[in-house]
Amino acid sequence: MSQNPLALRFWRPTFGWVVRSFAVLGLIAVLASLLLVGSLRWLDPTTSAFMLRHEHSHTVTGHRIPVRHQWVKLEWISAPAVHTVITAEDQNFRHHHGFDYRAIRWAIRDYRSTGVIRGSSTISQQTAKNLFLWPQGSIGRKLLETWFTVFLEALLPKQRILEIYLNIAQFGPNIYGIEAASRSYFGKPAAELTVEEGALLASILPSPSRLRIHSPNDYVIERQAWILWQLPELEKRGYLDGLYPH
Repeated sequence: MSQNPLALRFWRPTFGWVVRSFAVLGLIAVLASLLLVGSLRWLDPTTSAFMLRHEHSHTVTGHRIPVRHQWVKLEWISAPAVHTVITAEDQNFRHHHGFDYRAIRWAIRDYRSTGVIRGSSTISQQTAKNLFLWPQGSIGRKLLETWFTVFLEALLPKQRILEIYLNIAQFGPNIYGIEAASRSYFGKPAAELTVEEGALLASILPSPSRLRIHSPNDYVIERQAWILWQLPELEKRGYLDGLYPH
């Protein structure tokens, strides 16, 4: 069967236009991400996607609880508190490039054997999610999280990623950042947090809306003890070297 020359003339430029359009959109996405993430090297984000989501939640519930948040430099957070968060959330943070493939393999193995989904996100991935995206899991969100994680790791030093994470991580229903958490729970700045207090804060990070500092359940108490037990070994092996400004 012969093809209609008119149809071919119509299809070829249409197909080419689609390809060029996707190429242009891809280039715009890359440039926008470079600008957005690259600016974080010098500019402190005043809010995050999670905080904005909380601020607008009252439009649904009709009850507004203000966000508690205060930015501080990394050197204004006590070293023990910084180290306990790394111990709890991402022990290989210093060595990976955004993704901990060993933790991912373990999570897949555990899921296959137990059916339980275990978190394997790195601090870099959590920073990308908290800063730019939304909490509900989906393939689309995971792809975007991966996208932003690559840019974070490529454009920012580890200390800066850690500083951003500690300042936007959720530590309570309306508490964001370790400075606000320290003042809310312990009545003092994050610079004065002890290792025990840091471990207690880090222990609620898996579920900050449900877990409580003032009335810790068995999980929180056991997790705090586990963090305090793991920390000296990480320090001994040098896993935490270079992650805190001296």
